[in-house]
Amino acid sequence: MKQEILVAGLGVTGIATAKAVAKLGKQVLVFEEDASAAMQSKANELRLIANIEVTFIQPEVLPKLIITSPGWKPNHPVLIRALSSGCEVISEVEYAWRIDQESAKPKIWVGLTGTNGKTTTVSMAEAIFLADGKRAVACGNIGKTVIEVITGDEKVDYLIIELSSFQLHWSTHLRLQSAAILNIADDHLDWHGSFPEYLAAKKRITNGTKQIIINRDDRHLNSIEFKGDHKLVKFTLDAPRPGEIGVVEELLVDRAFVDDPQEAIALAELSDINPQAPHNVANALAAMALARSCGVNAESIAKGLRNFTPGHHRIEEIEHSAGIRWINDSKATNPHAANASLAAFSSIIWIAGGLAKGADMEELVKSKSSRLKAVLLIGTDRELISNALAKYAPEIPNYLIDGISADQLMENLISKAMELAVSGDVVLLAPACASMDQFTSYAHRGELFAEKVKQQIGSNK
Repeated sequence: MKQEILVAGLGVTGIATAKAVAKLGKQVLVFEEDASAAMQSKANELRLIANIEVTFIQPEVLPKLIITSPGWKPNHPVLIRALSSGCEVISEVEYAWRIDQESAKPKIWVGLTGTNGKTTTVSMAEAIFLADGKRAVACGNIGKTVIEVITGDEKVDYLIIELSSFQLHWSTHLRLQSAAILNIADDHLDWHGSFPEYLAAKKRITNGTKQIIINRDDRHLNSIEFKGDHKLVKFTLDAPRPGEIGVVEELLVDRAFVDDPQEAIALAELSDINPQAPHNVANALAAMALARSCGVNAESIAKGLRNFTPGHHRIEEIEHSAGIRWINDSKATNPHAANASLAAFSSIIWIAGGLAKGADMEELVKSKSSRLKAVLLIGTDRELISNALAKYAPEIPNYLIDGISADQLMENLISKAMELAVSGDVVLLAPACASMDQFTSYAHRGELFAEKVKQQIGSNK
């Protein structure tokens, strides 16, 4: 039987997409290059579903529509061949959008992107929407795919979507009610090829959007011209101007979604945010702006922020023993994220390194060296950090830590950190790099860190 749609990739997104497409009664072919036993097992499970076929051999004839997974780079031979043959290549999010627009009552889509803080902010926004009594769900790059929500049975009116640059690259027709951009810094340059291409992908979230929300404190965002008919709202850690949301003393204040922008409404207090690190206050301001753009009552903002529970691996305190704090920020997979983490502490024993993805480490080390006591370096690209330390902070001791397995590596890291740390120090896992050279994911890296910290500190009590 002729396949109508090709799904590229057998990961989380690919599997969810294939199931959703098949549920709609369309014939779908899934193509995966990795023919490992684990992938073969996933393929066999999918083949039990009607309308789905899986192949590990590149198809000779491509369907007219390809739904690609985020992990597939634009220069993949299959995608290049598809585009040159006149096929359309789109993201799972774009496909879900098209399905929803054909429904009798399309949902309200709000989206958020940025280099760092996306998952936290989308989760905060969900908590605020729910506190207001709205039927909302966080989805997208956060775990639950958009297409699962669109084709599922859950009653939902609002989609609060975390969008990566990968997804936005292939989402040309997506039109959101409100779109927020948290921040922009070098990341995923290995995927996009250049910073301008990365920035262009991020900006795509604003195409046709009615309300655009950006970070006034981000220099890249302030240099962008947003064209079209829209309301532009900025958020800032400083006092807000008319049309902005910001901070006045201990209050989070709205001057954007009010009848008179010369007036202001206090939405919440800084104490409602956990943790209160500056970057997380910015996350909260963006979440508040998204909520207010959809008519959420001012009274629900503080309630939602208080209801929000931060996720794991995001400046998560694992232990506080003998005056030493052990902090897991494994989600800090680029210099911009690590910068926010380092800014929250002092006297830091910093665990850093991994896959840099083309990012530069010099500015991070230069700007945060005064906060460092020692640095423990791991991973493929750790030399980038050691070279930056030699250039800008040669007085700070740094150690190369290795291990024959991920378990042993983490044990060696914790042992060295325990040897160096004294009361008042912070041992901070904020690698500024991706994890896949030594761990299966940033979550695996963070889980091992937490496990070994608890084991080794427990055995020393």
